[in-house]
Amino acid sequence: MASVGNGTEESSGGGEEENFEDAFENIPVASKMDLKCALEECSMALNLFLNNKFSEALELLRPWSKDSMYHALGYSTILVMQAAMTFEQQDIQMGISTMKEALQTCQRFRKRNTVVESLSNLVSKQSADQLSEEEMHAEICYAECLLQKAALTFVQDENMINFIKGGLKIRTSYQIYKECHQVLQMTQGNKSKTETYYQFEGGVKLGIGAFNLMLSLLPGRILRLLEFIGFSGNRELGLCQLREGASGSSLRAILCTFTLLVYHTYVSLILGTGEANLQEADSLLEPYLHKFPNGSIILFYAARIDILKGNFEKAQLRFQECIAAQQEWKQIHHLCYWELMWCCTFQQNWLQAYRYADLLSKESRWSKAIYVFQKAAILCMLPEDDLERTGEDIVSLFRQVDGLKQRIAGKSIPTEKFAVRKARRYASSQPVKLILPALEMMYVWNGFAIVGKRADLTESLLVTIEKEETALQNETNHNEYYMDDVCMLQLLKGLCLKHLGRLMQAELCFSKVVQSEKQIKYDSYLVPFTLYELGLLYKQQDEREKAIRYIETAKNNYKEYSMESRLHFRIHAALDSLKVSPASTP
Repeated sequence: MASVGNGTEESSGGGEEENFEDAFENIPVASKMDLKCALEECSMALNLFLNNKFSEALELLRPWSKDSMYHALGYSTILVMQAAMTFEQQDIQMGISTMKEALQTCQRFRKRNTVVESLSNLVSKQSADQLSEEEMHAEICYAECLLQKAALTFVQDENMINFIKGGLKIRTSYQIYKECHQVLQMTQGNKSKTETYYQFEGGVKLGIGAFNLMLSLLPGRILRLLEFIGFSGNRELGLCQLREGASGSSLRAILCTFTLLVYHTYVSLILGTGEANLQEADSLLEPYLHKFPNGSIILFYAARIDILKGNFEKAQLRFQECIAAQQEWKQIHHLCYWELMWCCTFQQNWLQAYRYADLLSKESRWSKAIYVFQKAAILCMLPEDDLERTGEDIVSLFRQVDGLKQRIAGKSIPTEKFAVRKARRYASSQPVKLILPALEMMYVWNGFAIVGKRADLTESLLVTIEKEETALQNETNHNEYYMDDVCMLQLLKGLCLKHLGRLMQAELCFSKVVQSEKQIKYDSYLVPFTLYELGLLYKQQDEREKAIRYIETAKNNYKEYSMESRLHFRIHAALDSLKVSPASTP
């Protein structure tokens, strides 16, 4: 244990924004560090971070990052976040090496086991009583570091050994959280609970909550395989643990909040049915908006919630505030550009949408293939005069996409693979133009579930789709993609009609796609995705059995099509909402 010293009591992290900044200017580097003092200093660093003082937060944590488990965890977490945002190999390498050091620091504080003793012995009643407070915290910090290092291992290199190493780290992290959860249950009756005990409790709730929630999203066949090696996922338990953690006052309350916000504002949209709990997202964010009114991460989530409510104009203003709030982490600007691009797309403000896609393709390293495809797709929507003024060559942009794709954990990214396949229509000397590619990509990201909140904009999109439909019907020479294009337009048209409440017409559009299955040559994804949409349409009309039948058909009868895994995630979420699955234990 690090030698005991006096904590800086005035800097417990509960004051207003200016107090954090004043306090930071006067912080001497501590000469001694105990658990209580470490937690207080990390709380200050967290407040600095949420106030956009990213470098200052790192500087506060750096001096003790090799001698205090919480300083090590905090310091390496910020560097891992930076690496995840920049995607620069140098930053990823720095994140991994710092996380290795953090694991070594945490390891020094963990309970020493003999060769015969396994980690699971910690959960026997006798061992639980023998665990010191510091050793309990060391387990949680070690598990958090392990999980983050595993995530970075996946993006660092694409070889199978790294993939297996990453998987084993995740499994070890999961086992530690489960064992800490049992320790927590055994000590729950103790009367003398200290502040550091509640901090440990917050760490357990974050880990158990996040693991259960994320595992519960996985389609059944993957989850059954993971259960075989000791994983299990219970969505309700996960949400409950995270809500309890978010409502507490521990250091990890904000991390529980962010995990819930990511789930409500992104995961449930992209990998779910599009039914986000915005009421909970609002109430989770509200106290942080008051406490950190200029915090860029907080402003970003506030703007994202506005988008999901259909308040695109308000969201755009908030994203601009977020961009203006700080200049140090430009990657937060890139997240804003992505969202602003979609806001403009929903409003069919194509020139402005192009400008954001252009910025992303030039400045961000996250997915060059998607950005360039998106830019070209948006340019396809512009009138000829506006297109000429941009000076861009659509054919040339589409031809770049294939060379820009990347691999993570040895696998191609599904949306990039989809973009590459679509862009192939421009590869030959006689390119065949894509039909409304920007709206097709909107569907890939479940954007119709968002724009559907606005009848005026949905109506405008319907006009655009029907105009293209008429033009296609009037063509005398049909190319080989003709039926694929006809079916894609029927799918998009059906989505607009569904959100406008014209359900019978929507059903007709979806049925046309399914009936044309044998005539589709390339876009085989259209039929399973349309069957899924038909299932959701019947669910909306309380035809439960019919809904399940169509969704099950999409699940069982089709394979090896674009974005198959994404649809299986959505199918799992839809079936989960239609019938109760058996709950599993943590």
